[in-house]
Amino acid sequence: MTGEPSPFPTLCRVLERDPDLAEAIPEERREQAVSECVARELAVPTGRWKATLAAPGSERGIGLLVLSGLLIRRVGIDGRFGSELLGEGDLLRPTQGEQEPPMLPVATGWRVLEPTRVAVLDDGFQARLASYPELAGRFVARATGRARNLAINMAIVHQARVDVRLHMIFWHLAARWGRVRRGEVRLPLKLTHAVLAEIAAARRPTVTSALSDLARRHIIVTSDDGGWLLCGDPPGELLELAEIGRGIAPSKEPSTC
Repeated sequence: MTGEPSPFPTLCRVLERDPDLAEAIPEERREQAVSECVARELAVPTGRWKATLAAPGSERGIGLLVLSGLLIRRVGIDGRFGSELLGEGDLLRPTQGEQEPPMLPVATGWRVLEPTRVAVLDDGFQARLASYPELAGRFVARATGRARNLAINMAIVHQARVDVRLHMIFWHLAARWGRVRRGEVRLPLKLTHAVLAEIAAARRPTVTSALSDLARRHIIVTSDDGGWLLCGDPPGELLELAEIGRGIAPSKEPSTC
């Protein structure tokens, strides 16, 4: 099944749907900004997504802002793929670089894992931002944050053991999507073994075996709602990677509380 956007896009108030952006605007101007910063909203069903054809005009503006949902971007060379998990708040520019002649035989693809809604931040929306320059920093921060998360994931997949990779990936995702409840961290993402294999750069049977081992040791277990439960503390290596991603030299001494 190929996920295609709804043929009847609607308009949305971007700052209302994404309150973090609204907080960049001083309170005395915020209501006006919410009213003026409108954009087309597209609904994208699950399945393969032809993202480069999804929103004509977005290539002339900021791009696409994910309002809700979950999707994965795959980039492959010679049959080997790397994947990036994306969700609410992420900025996408699917057409960027597509017209440039490739120096390597790169294949790209998008798959929507959960029904997704995106705002089309085209040139019209970009023109409206001229009245609200405070938003520029927030959009740059979003792009920088996505690059940082991808760099951390690249470091994780260089871990030799797949169970270590998965342990670190789950905690890395939990920093963004996790919820603490009764001493456990719940990750409400219904990630299949096949998707986890793509993110971890491993074979699916190896991931299934590693997940069984993590569950047996009560480190990562499935929850009743199809998500995941993370037990215990995050791996120390991940904390160091997060510090490196922020440009902080990792501490050599254990922290005290």
